[in-house]
Amino acid sequence: MTTEFILAGFGGQGILFAGKILAYCGLMAGKELSWLPSYGPEMRGGTANCSVCISDEPIGSPLVTAPNCLIAMNGPSYTKFVNAVQPNGLILLDNSVVEEKAVRDDVKTISLPATDMATENGLNGSANMILLGRMLAETKLFDLDTVQKAMEKCIPPKRAHLIEANMKAVRIGAESK
Repeated sequence: MTTEFILAGFGGQGILFAGKILAYCGLMAGKELSWLPSYGPEMRGGTANCSVCISDEPIGSPLVTAPNCLIAMNGPSYTKFVNAVQPNGLILLDNSVVEEKAVRDDVKTISLPATDMATENGLNGSANMILLGRMLAETKLFDLDTVQKAMEKCIPPKRAHLIEANMKAVRIGAESK
């Protein structure tokens, strides 16, 4: 089975980091994977997205054109990718930022005020991890132990103090309904 993801938003929202954590989860679980970052020349404040493929089989191409799951952290990203999501797919929106409303009835759309939730919990900048946690709870693709291991691999030792806050954000997302 192959699951394909697009995570998209503005540079500086942690899109590439969230995708990297997702890819490392696949690595920790012994899956085949690809992680393909893409960002505009402006970087912070410009557009950023990444494609992640996680599979039991070898992956032919890292390019995701019809994802099973979309995490959109801004309106332009939602508009750009909403129609690419496969029927019966999953879309997660940060409705603290994304004003667009669900336009498809053949996918499951979850609107979560992730930026507001992060701020309320003293986790500014962790909306990406809240959305990732909710997506993982919804798909049951990886458990929190796998996410913890992925973070420990992804986050360099000099920034190890950030693991706890990121895991707290993932748990908040996973427990949200």
